[in-house]
Amino acid sequence: MDNKISPEAQVAELELDAVIGFNGHVPTGLKCHPDQEHLIFPLGCTILIQAINTQEQNFLQGHGNNVSCLAISRSGRYIASGQVTFMGFKADIILWDYKKRELLARLSLHKGKIEALAFSPNDLYLVSLGGPDDGSVVVWSIAKRDAICGSPAAGLNVGNATNVIFSRCRDEMFVTAGNGTIRVWELDLPNRKIWPTECQTGQMKRIVMSIGMADDDSFFYLGTTTGDILKMNPRTKLLTDAGPAKDKFSLGVSAIRCLKMGGLLVGSGAGLLVFCKSPSYKPIKKIQLQGGITSITLRGEGHQFFVGTEESHIYRVSFTDFKETLIATCHFEAVEDIVFPFGTAELFATCAKKDIRVWHTSSNRELLRITVPNMTCHGIDFMRDGKSIISAWNDGKIRAFAPETGQLMYVINSAHRIGVTAIATTSDCKRVISGGGEGEVRVWQIGCQTQKLEEALKEHKSSVSCIRVKRNNEECVTASTDGTCIIWDLVRLRRNQMILANTLFQCVCYHPEEFQIITSGTDRKIAYWEVFDGTVIRELEGSLSGSINGMDITQEGVHFVTGGNDHLVKVWDYNEGEVTHVGVGHSGNITRIRISPGNQYIVSVSADGAILRWKYPYTS
Repeated sequence: MDNKISPEAQVAELELDAVIGFNGHVPTGLKCHPDQEHLIFPLGCTILIQAINTQEQNFLQGHGNNVSCLAISRSGRYIASGQVTFMGFKADIILWDYKKRELLARLSLHKGKIEALAFSPNDLYLVSLGGPDDGSVVVWSIAKRDAICGSPAAGLNVGNATNVIFSRCRDEMFVTAGNGTIRVWELDLPNRKIWPTECQTGQMKRIVMSIGMADDDSFFYLGTTTGDILKMNPRTKLLTDAGPAKDKFSLGVSAIRCLKMGGLLVGSGAGLLVFCKSPSYKPIKKIQLQGGITSITLRGEGHQFFVGTEESHIYRVSFTDFKETLIATCHFEAVEDIVFPFGTAELFATCAKKDIRVWHTSSNRELLRITVPNMTCHGIDFMRDGKSIISAWNDGKIRAFAPETGQLMYVINSAHRIGVTAIATTSDCKRVISGGGEGEVRVWQIGCQTQKLEEALKEHKSSVSCIRVKRNNEECVTASTDGTCIIWDLVRLRRNQMILANTLFQCVCYHPEEFQIITSGTDRKIAYWEVFDGTVIRELEGSLSGSINGMDITQEGVHFVTGGNDHLVKVWDYNEGEVTHVGVGHSGNITRIRISPGNQYIVSVSADGAILRWKYPYTS
C-alpha cells in the first residue's frame, strides 16, 4: 500500500471564496483606498482588498509571516506591506501593484520586523522603519525598487522609533517618532544621504504611539501613551502646544488623523473616538467604540471615515452626525469550533473565547452574538431540530441557547470537573454527549424541562477532544488526548471497542457507511480503523509539519477534508487516500474544519481568529 503524499503537480488549488477576519492589532492597518471603493487591511500573512459596497474580496498573498504594517501611495497605484520574521532573519517589504493585484518587488534589508511604512506624496519614495532588533530607517526608490540610503532611526540615549509619516507636499521630508525621540528628516538625493534634526520638547518626555500630518505641512501632531497630544512645527522643530491639560485620553492616543477642514480625529486605547481642535483638545464630538482604536482612515476628504479596533471591529462613521455603524466584525481570539445546522448551509456558528457567533454564510454577516464574560467556549453543536445551540464551557457547564434570540434556555451545572471540552447531540434531540478535561464521557437525557445525567463513562485518562455520534444514535466515538479512541454502545451504555495509537487524538469521523472511522492528531497520520474490531486498515501521512486538528467527511463518504498546524486545508479522496486539492490562505493554526450540508463550501477556522470559506471543488 502506497502511503506517500502524491506529487504536488497533481494537486489542484482550492478556491478561496471569502474571508471573515481583520487583524485589529496592526497600528493604522485599516486603510481606505483613494478610489473610495475599497478597504485594505491585513489578516495574518494575507492582505485583504474588500469592496465597501459589495461583498467582493481580493487577496494579496506573498508574505511568509504576519503582516505588521501597511501603506498606500497617495495616487493609489501602490500598496506596501511589511512583515514580522524570526529574530536575526531578514523581514521583507512587498511592493504591490493595486490595479493588477500583483507583487511588484520584494525589498529586503531590515531584520526581525518592519515597524512602519510611508509613501512620499508623489509616489517617488517609500520610507521604512525597522523593528526593535533593527532600529534603522531606509528610503527606497519606487522606480528603481532599490534602497537609496539608510541611517539609524534614533539617537543612542533614547528608545526606538515606532512611527513614520511623510510630508504631504514635499518628497524630501519625513518625520519619525517613538520612545523619547521625534526627528524631522531631509533627503539629500544627490549625496544619497538623509539628515535628521531632533525636535525639542523641553521638559516633556513622551512615548509616541501615533502621528498625523496637516495637509499643508504646517504642523504635525503626536499622540502619546500618556494620553496627550503634542503639536510640533516641522520648520522650527519646536513644540507649538500640547493638551488636553485635564481629562487625558485613557490608555493613550493610539490613532490620530488631521482633517482638511481643520481639527483632529483622535482614537484612544480605551475605544473613545473624539473630534477635537488645538490648543484645548477638548472633545467637540465623541463616541465610545468596542476595543482600543488602532486605525482611523478617511474616505475622500473625511466626510465619512472608517475606524478599526483591537477587537477586530470595523466601523463606518459619518462626520456630520458622528454615529457609528458596525460594518465588519470577527473573532479576535482563537476560534475553537465551527458547526452547521442540520441540512442547511445558509448559516453556521463558531465559538471563540467568550462568545458564540452565528454567521450568514453567503454575506459573511454576523447574525447573532452570545457572550459569556470571562469564560471560554470549547465546543458547540446545533440540535437536529434547530431549536437550540448546545455549548461546552471551561467552567464545567453545558449551556443551551436559542439560535434566533441567543437567550439562555438551560444550564447543566458541574457537568465536568476540569471543564467541558467536547460536545455532540443525537439526531432524535433526546440526548447530549459531553466530554471533559478529566476524560469522562457523560450521556445526558434532555427533556422538555429537565436535563438528567444518564451515565458517566470513565475510560479515558485525559481530555476528550472530539465526539461523533452514529446516525442511528446507538453508538458514538470519542477521541482523547490520552492516545485512545473509544467506540461506545449508547444503548447498553458501555464500551464496545478501543483504539490505541501513539498520538494525541484531535479529531475523528465516521465514514457514512459507519463500518470505518478515520482519526488524526499530533502524529500527523490519518488512520482508517475497522469499527467492528478496532484494527487499523491503513495509515496516511497527513501533513509534513504539525498536528492535524480538524477533519470532516462528505455525506457520500467519497472525500474528506483536514486542517492543522501547517495552515493548509487539504481535500482527500477517501478510497485512494490521496490529496486532490490544497487551500492556502490561513496564517494561524487551523483548529476545526467543516464541509457544509449539500457540499457547497468548506469552512475552516484558525487560532488567529480567522474564518475562511472555500469553494467545494466537486459538484455533488
